[in-house]
Order: sequence, then C-alpha cells, then structure tokens
Amino acid sequence: MRIRPAVKDDHPALCAIDTVAAGDPRRSADIAGWIGQGCCHLVEIDGEVAAYVVLAHHFFGHAFIEMLMVGASWRRRGLSAALIAHFQAMSSGAKLFSSTNMSNRPMQDLLVKAGFRPSGYIDNLDENDPEIVFYSPLEPNAT
Repeated sequence: MRIRPAVKDDHPALCAIDTVAAGDPRRSADIAGWIGQGCCHLVEIDGEVAAYVVLAHHFFGHAFIEMLMVGASWRRRGLSAALIAHFQAMSSGAKLFSSTNMSNRPMQDLLVKAGFRPSGYIDNLDENDPEIVFYSPLEPNAT
C-alpha cells in the first residue's frame, strides 16, 4: 500500500472508484479541483488506485477531511483508517476535523476508532439527515 498525492493523470481512476462521480459530473469537477489544489491523496495498491481522501484547510483555519472514498472492491481492508492516520500524522495544527451524515454509522465508527470526538452537528444540509462534525486533537492535552 502506498499513499501519495494525486496527480492529474489519476483523475479517471479516482472518478471510477467514486460512487457519486458516475452520476454527477459536478463530482468529477470537484475531484479535478482537489487534485489541482494539491489537497487530494490516494492509496495505490499494486499500481491500482483503491481509495482517496481530501484534506482542506478552509474550516475556520483548521485542517478538515472533506472527502474520503474507498473503491467498492477495496472496502473493509483498513484503507480509510490508514488515510485518516496519514493525515493525523501530517497535520500541523492542534486539531483535525471531519464530518459525516448522522445516517452514516460506518464513518462515525471509523472516526471514533481513529480518536475523533463529536463536536456538534449542522442541520439542513441534507434533508432529515444532520451532519455530525468530529475533531481529533493532534497535540497532547489539546481540547
């Protein structure tokens, strides 16, 4: 397993593993933008793109895992946990944030197992499915 920054040539492979990109051209454009901004990293296994994650810094000045996607055939192999740990290790601030829908129990469980704590929620992004915000303290004694 190799984690590396995504480059322009990775765009088709990232779109191929993204469950939204097939039906929404805006996601394909988002992926291209994330690559261009240098905030998209991917997991490559035996030369094949298996997962990707986007780390932005627009959340009140803190690092924020904006997107995490694992290809269907690569799920349940620890790739999400490896990507989160990768960003926890490389983040320079005191906190790392992420969020997920209240209905997305697997992502909530993943974040808690990675040391994240619930930090609040946002209503009205998706109808009847609040977004739960999580944070991971990265420095000792960070709150």
